[in-house]
Amino acid sequence: MKSYRIPAVLLTLVVAATFANAAELKEPLDRRAIVERHVITTNDLNQLLPVGNGNFCFNVDGTGLQTFSGDVLSHWGWYADPLPSNRTWQDVSPTGTYSKGRLVGGDPFPSDKSDLYSWIRNNPRQMNLARVRFLRANGDALKPEEIGSLERTLDPWTGVHRASFQLDGERVQVATCVSDDVELDSTVAIKIDSKLVASGALAVEITIPNPSLTRNPWTGDFGPFEPIKTPDKAAPQKYNIFSFKNANGEQFALVERKLVTEYAENVVGNFSYNIRVDLFKTGECSFHDEASQKLIVKPTGDSGTLEIALTFDGGDYQGDLPNDARNVNSVADVSQARLESFHFEAVERESQKRWKNFWLSGGAVDLSGSRDPRWFELERRIVLSQFILRTCAGDWPCSESGLLAICPWSGRFHLEMIWQHLIHWWAWNRAELAEKPISVYWNVLPSAQALAKQLDYKGAKWQKEIAPDGRTAPWVGNLALLWKQPHPIHFAETDYRLNPTRETLEKWERIVELTADHMADYPTKDENGVYHLDPVMPPDEQGFTKDDLFDLAYWRWALDAANTWRERLGKERRADWDDVRRNLAPLPQKDGVYVHSAEWLDTFEKRNWEHPDLIGIWGMVPPTDAVDKETAIRTLERVEKEWTWSRCWGWDFPWLAIAGARLERPDLAIEGALMDEVCNVYDVSGVNLGGPSARGGKGPYLPGNAGLLYAIAGMCVGFDETSEGEEASSGDTAPGFPEGWNVKWEGLRRPL
Repeated sequence: MKSYRIPAVLLTLVVAATFANAAELKEPLDRRAIVERHVITTNDLNQLLPVGNGNFCFNVDGTGLQTFSGDVLSHWGWYADPLPSNRTWQDVSPTGTYSKGRLVGGDPFPSDKSDLYSWIRNNPRQMNLARVRFLRANGDALKPEEIGSLERTLDPWTGVHRASFQLDGERVQVATCVSDDVELDSTVAIKIDSKLVASGALAVEITIPNPSLTRNPWTGDFGPFEPIKTPDKAAPQKYNIFSFKNANGEQFALVERKLVTEYAENVVGNFSYNIRVDLFKTGECSFHDEASQKLIVKPTGDSGTLEIALTFDGGDYQGDLPNDARNVNSVADVSQARLESFHFEAVERESQKRWKNFWLSGGAVDLSGSRDPRWFELERRIVLSQFILRTCAGDWPCSESGLLAICPWSGRFHLEMIWQHLIHWWAWNRAELAEKPISVYWNVLPSAQALAKQLDYKGAKWQKEIAPDGRTAPWVGNLALLWKQPHPIHFAETDYRLNPTRETLEKWERIVELTADHMADYPTKDENGVYHLDPVMPPDEQGFTKDDLFDLAYWRWALDAANTWRERLGKERRADWDDVRRNLAPLPQKDGVYVHSAEWLDTFEKRNWEHPDLIGIWGMVPPTDAVDKETAIRTLERVEKEWTWSRCWGWDFPWLAIAGARLERPDLAIEGALMDEVCNVYDVSGVNLGGPSARGGKGPYLPGNAGLLYAIAGMCVGFDETSEGEEASSGDTAPGFPEGWNVKWEGLRRPL
């Protein structure tokens, strides 16, 4: 869907300067050895492993396909349901909220529009593009207990997944990899070797689901395709399958998928995508199109090898195929060079090159010389976090689950979490991977301005949970969750510190100005001239309060940075910004430590769970003169001892690591990175499971992975709140690691 492709924003962000006392490495790190120490090896049939290129991800189970579970996800695959019956677009708020006027509390959803609540909350949403699985030749599904002697690996150095298992007494070997993303085209190459292929006993089924959020265990509705009725028409949800032979006499099919839906003009429109299915090394092979529901590949020749290339095209298909296209071999054919690029060997080479280039760029960390026996597990988390996050680094910010699964928020992304998802790329010297997703601020700016205006505020009020259309999802705390607001100023500042040019200043000028305008206008002024953040839902989301600790600290830092931005542009400081910054309410504390808010002085007695905002003010937030360092240290020590860490989320532990490193407590930094808690679990693939999975569900939580990488960068090279422009290099000392750790690093940049 090319209308969704983000304009490239030439953005190179972050941070500068190597740790001043770091000794230079005598030799470059052996990056391949570091990565290949952590090849993913498992015999778990149900463990999903991702093969992807950033914009597209094919998640495989133990069979190398999606025989028992696994979704095909992308940054371009968004879908919207038709509106509820008897509703029109005049009934839908373009901002996602019906509140008007300045906030006095939460954001209640109007009772007379309750039928729209779920629609606005879940649309547009991420969708599963296909299911690819093994079947028996007679159409029977395989059973898990029929799979024996399973061995599987996913090599992060090459991006290739290999599976080997026994079925009916015969060995089946499957290799799977994904090409680069080129204009929203991605090819999944699959190579299957088995006597069961030669005998025709094993088939491969490709099915396209209706885009529901049902997971059983694949996401989507795999039942019959029924027309979905809109207020004025029936919208067919269908796909057509056309089969051909190419110029070499090899077979291929084109799956033409159309999703016709009524959506807001110029936002999504009718969404279509296509899957080209090429078959190689099969001998004769038959396609079975069962009433346009399934494409089943049944080899009928003597070859024991079946190669399948599935090319997913996320762009609008140029024209419809004719009705008799099944008999026209030339339709939708490609050049010989393009055809050769679909072969498994070609895709494998492309995958190997992509991943090799990734691993040889940016930062690297070697912990193998450490005496602490936990070094291997921490290094595994570091390596595999880079692999997982690169797999999901595409055109839009990630959802909490990236492209590994559709998260509980319908695959939508959260602007309060964009910092966790993206900031590590600059610390690891890979800022180019954040260029496209960070441009979300420019893409949704009109919606952010409309939201501020609707609520009688100045500037741009950044949304919370959104899809590419910029409409925020309804939630009672949506509008008062303030910590998302200063994030773009943090990104702009780190960009400038790496690229201190006029071009950088002008690029971010409007975003910084409109962000700070809202920040200065939001607080209320009392009779004593004190500005209060009221109402506010703190990052811990324990309810509404007033003058919460984290936002008071972040507000001060960001307003200072915004006025510094004006000075760099040769403009005068904004007096209204300075007035608010100087007269904000003091940071709340009790008994010599910081607490959540002035209204929640019982923080350590009754509210010591969820996100530990108390340590974020000298961790995620760069230090300001409003935060006392000694009080911050005492707070950190008490939080580490008394917090209910089993009721936290995956990114809370990196927060502890960052604060420990900043406040010269490396013992607490390493405790944050490796604390043995249910929310700080990293599975066999290196995926953090500290999100909804820690509360009874099961699924990936990438803010934990991203937060860990940012923390590790700071633990290696230190943090830098003042200097500008110094290049990072390498070293074998690391101020954020305690005794017993031998840390070698290179290519990192000091975080802000």
